Amino acid sequence: MHKGRDIMSAIGEVLKKSNKVVVKIGSNVLSDDEGYINLDNMKNIVGQVMHLVEDGKKVLIVSSGAGACGMATIKKWARRKDINYKQALCAIGQVELMMGYKECFAEYGRHVAQMLLTKEDFSDADRTLHIRNTIYTLEDEGVIPIINENDSVAVDEIKIGDNDSLSALVATLWDADCLVFLSNIEGIYDKDPTANKDAKMIEEVEDIDELLSGIDVKGSSSFGTGGVVTKIEAARKVGEYSIPAVLLCGKKKDVLIKAMSGEETGTIFYGKKAAFR
Repeated sequence: MHKGRDIMSAIGEVLKKSNKVVVKIGSNVLSDDEGYINLDNMKNIVGQVMHLVEDGKKVLIVSSGAGACGMATIKKWARRKDINYKQALCAIGQVELMMGYKECFAEYGRHVAQMLLTKEDFSDADRTLHIRNTIYTLEDEGVIPIINENDSVAVDEIKIGDNDSLSALVATLWDADCLVFLSNIEGIYDKDPTANKDAKMIEEVEDIDELLSGIDVKGSSSFGTGGVVTKIEAARKVGEYSIPAVLLCGKKKDVLIKAMSGEETGTIFYGKKAAFR
C-alpha cells in the first residue's frame, strides 16, 4: 500500500501517462441478462475508447462476448453442451459482436479490424512477428484492432482459455503501457462481495502472492474461477514486464474517463519498476 497516495489519482495518473492502452472488455459488460448485446453499454465504451484516441493514445481492444451473442442468436442451441455446438455458437456470435463494434465506431468515422488468435500464434516467432506488424499497421492507419480468441477452432492444445490471459499476451507483445480490465465488478475484494456484506475492496496491489494469500477465492464460481483469479494472474504476467493493470467496473457509465479524472476508482496492480510510482 502506498502511504499517503490517493488511489483515484494513482489510477488517473497511470491512465494519463499511458500512450498505448489495451482495454479488455468482459462479456458480462457487453451483454444483457438474456445474452443480447447491450448497445447502450457498447456505445458508451466505444465513446470512452474514442476519448482516449482523441487524447492521442493508441488503444487496442480485447473483447469477449462471441459465445453469449451466439446463444442469443440461435436460442435453440443454448442447452447444447458439446464442443461442436459451443464452437459453432462462437462462430455465429463473433459476427454479431463485430457488427456491433462496426456500427458504434462508424459513428466516429472509424473502421475496426478483427483479429482471432490462439495460443499457438504466440509460440511461433513468425506468427508473433506478423501479429505485431498487423497491429502496428492498423494503429498507424487509425483502424481500431479488436482481438478475441479463435474459439471456433481452438482445442485444448492451442486454447488460451480466457480473454484475461489473452489480453496479457497481447499487452506484452505490443509493449503496452497499461492493461485495463472492464468487468462487471468494481475491483478485487478480500472475499466474494455478492455473498458477504462486509467484503472490502483492495485498491492497490504490489505483491500478488501476498494478495492471493489474504483473500478468499473459493466461495462462488463466478467470483473464484470465472473472473477474479484470471485477472489477477493476467496482472501478474504483465507486471513482469513493468506494465501496470487496472480493474474497473465497465457497467458504470464513462468509468474510464472518470477514472482518469479521479472520479472513479477500482483496483490497480503496480507492475515492476512502474514509472509512475
